[in-house]
Amino acid sequence: MNQSSSKSKRKVSEVKRRTVGQEALDLFQKGAQELSVVALQQEMTREYYQNLIDCALKDRKLYSGRFFIVVITKNERLLPNVFRNYFYSRHTCPTPDYDQSVFKYNNFTEEIEYLWTIPSQDACFHLIANMNEVHPDEHELLSFVLAFKRGKLFTLAKKLNGERDTPDNTKEYI
Repeated sequence: MNQSSSKSKRKVSEVKRRTVGQEALDLFQKGAQELSVVALQQEMTREYYQNLIDCALKDRKLYSGRFFIVVITKNERLLPNVFRNYFYSRHTCPTPDYDQSVFKYNNFTEEIEYLWTIPSQDACFHLIANMNEVHPDEHELLSFVLAFKRGKLFTLAKKLNGERDTPDNTKEYI
């Protein structure tokens, strides 16, 4: 190994990359955000839908007909301002649960259909307790929470999976 290649390898290894945690902690400690809330929301939405499309395109080879894309949203325990979305596909419709969004992908038409979103358990309780004051932008989310509470999303999941629904296997989740 010559001297110039060992120097270049050393330089590459000396460059330190900041982690998401370090960046989030810095933003949290600063308090004030440089980006507007609207700009931040637009960027997050663009990234969310790109990840959804990427998951559908990557996994459509695994399934014939239709399949489901599930998005699980998790909050980092030590960093309250960091949320992560995990995208994965599955052949059957999942049982509705907190912090979950579900989409159905049709391989024949190449269309993605939005089925539901259920926020965190605390958010569900808050929406139900304040249902008369819910902002119009959150009416659809409230309708999903109420359908979840009444077992209607569970019934829908069973129907999409071709399962028979009986009164004994429906329960309230909230």
